[in-house]
Amino acid sequence: QVQLVESGGGLVQAGNSLNLSCTTSGLDFHLYAMAWFRQVPGKERAVVSTISQSAYNKFYADSMRGRATISRDNTKNTVYLQMNKLKPEDTAVYYCAAGRTVSSYGRNYDYWGQGTQVTVSS
Repeated sequence: QVQLVESGGGLVQAGNSLNLSCTTSGLDFHLYAMAWFRQVPGKERAVVSTISQSAYNKFYADSMRGRATISRDNTKNTVYLQMNKLKPEDTAVYYCAAGRTVSSYGRNYDYWGQGTQVTVSS
């Protein structure tokens, strides 16, 4: 059974940082591209960042470019998202996802975590 478990969310003040983790099990992690998406109530899930299987290719949404770093550890089956200089508009539920192809579209990902809440206060 494939599982993706996010952690590291929480309540922080604007300007601070968070490091999200997503630990996977039940899949060949090194064969999967990984991504972080976020969603706020009433809006569609939006891509935050993606990383290819080898970590060679990385993508950041405009909203997070320059403030986020995605990484992965294939020995630990884990993907990370370091977010700095957080803003209130970054408040959302953050999801990690695994798919065989790197994509900015959620429909191309096969497996999803349950999400972790990030709340940024002003």
